[in-house]
Amino acid sequence: MDIHIRELTTGAGVRWQVCLDRHGVSFRSEREAREFVAILRSRIGAPHALPRRAAPAIRSPG
Repeated sequence: MDIHIRELTTGAGVRWQVCLDRHGVSFRSEREAREFVAILRSRIGAPHALPRRAAPAIRSPG
């Protein structure tokens, strides 16, 4: 996943946008944007357990 921060100048002033591939999330300050990215990267990099599949039921004849 491509994650980067860019500065946006709007009619309401300067905003900061975190770009996640093609999706953008705006923040009021660069600090908020950087904190979001740090949390996101730590969650993406965290170990994730894969769900276990249930064993198939054994059917008895009859």
